Amino acid sequence: MASDLVRFTVAVPGELLDQFDQLVERRGITANRSEAVRDLIRERLVEGELAEPDAEVVGSITMVYDHHLPGVSQRLDEVQHEHLDVVISKMHVHLDHGACLETIAVRGASDEVHALADKLLGTKGVRHGRLVCVAAESGHAHR
Repeated sequence: MASDLVRFTVAVPGELLDQFDQLVERRGITANRSEAVRDLIRERLVEGELAEPDAEVVGSITMVYDHHLPGVSQRLDEVQHEHLDVVISKMHVHLDHGACLETIAVRGASDEVHALADKLLGTKGVRHGRLVCVAAESGHAHR
């Protein structure tokens, strides 16, 4: 790979570079700017891929909801059962007497995964939540 590397110069304000160096240091995975820049480029390219409706994605839908609200648990389960082709697994945690955390592993076409997340996160009783997606590696499906 070293022979494939191309050098280029980027001019940035000193303060921005200082903040970037702090990010590199906090991440701890990479000890240099070059790898951090490559990571950022890859991240933006993947974001573009994920925007395609038919892109194969994997991810998680994480939400906190009030399980005392009548019917909310049942409705969340019903929505998941309507999308069995996308839902891989789920974990349910009782946070306190009234709040539950649910994390749902998903895999499928980007538009289907986003539609499922919208339905779940829009359910009355869901306090907050988020969908996080990454591109699925092609050719390595374990469904």
